[in-house]
Amino acid sequence: MAHTFASQNDLEEKQKSFVELADGVYGYTTEGDPNSGVIIGEDCVMIIEAQATPRMAEDVIGKIRAVTDKPIKYLVLSHYHAVRVLGASAYKAQEIISSHKTWELIVERGQQDWDSEFQRFPRLFRGHESIPSLTWPTLTFDTKLTLDLGNRKVEIMHLGEGHTRGDTIVWLPKEQILFAGDLVEFGATPYCGDAQLKNWGSTLQSLSELKPKALVPGRGEALTSEEACQEAIIGTFNFTQMLYQQAILSITRGESLKQCYDRMIKTMSPHFAHWVIFEHCMPFNVSRAYDEASGIQHPRIWTDERDIEMWNMLNDY
Repeated sequence: MAHTFASQNDLEEKQKSFVELADGVYGYTTEGDPNSGVIIGEDCVMIIEAQATPRMAEDVIGKIRAVTDKPIKYLVLSHYHAVRVLGASAYKAQEIISSHKTWELIVERGQQDWDSEFQRFPRLFRGHESIPSLTWPTLTFDTKLTLDLGNRKVEIMHLGEGHTRGDTIVWLPKEQILFAGDLVEFGATPYCGDAQLKNWGSTLQSLSELKPKALVPGRGEALTSEEACQEAIIGTFNFTQMLYQQAILSITRGESLKQCYDRMIKTMSPHFAHWVIFEHCMPFNVSRAYDEASGIQHPRIWTDERDIEMWNMLNDY
């Protein structure tokens, strides 16, 4: 029996917010949908996360133009997922920045990821016909890149793997503001389909040690206290570690993927089912956790065909 993706029925428009975290620093949040960030220096503007389509990016640009007419010089990609990057052309940025590992993932699976996510999340790809092509970084780095936007220092760092192999954060050391990408979620279920779960916890520890006073997560509201930032980091840690440990338990017991999924839903729902996109993410999350616990270190590529086969198998009651 075929089952539709949970996200295909999620068609309700979400409330957008543009929150000022410090002078010239903003979080663009969308009630559980992918967030973006904006940093304004004396000379130019930096965007973190492009949105899924140029049409959707236009809303971010509209918010920016309400507060500054400075040119958008930099666009930072925290990782490679289609819902984060395919709106890049709208900004006409001089440089599109990512980690080198993210560039490698685009080479390896960029088109497959686009096809996969497009069928899963139709609401997030409004105006998809405006996407000209895959988004390619023009500037990559290995561990750290420091830029000056004009009297504003910005550190762009790859502190470790987690949500993907190439996760990038943006850190404002003076203001202690962190743009975490999907390494950290708040009130939203982490998507782990391409994760490095064994390493995610240590990367989150590195983020915690920054002691951010404000944080824009990949999904969820912008956070404006050190306590709330740590709560988001700890919550993401608890989810990803439980997911991985439960998968290891399944492998130890000799359980099938379906048995692992059914038990995980029962075990994790009391703690996390109230987070947005829980129902959508869990089949992908359990599949990746089961693979990694089985010794498959590099995530298998999701294709639209594999998505459907996996979804129907795990949701065949």
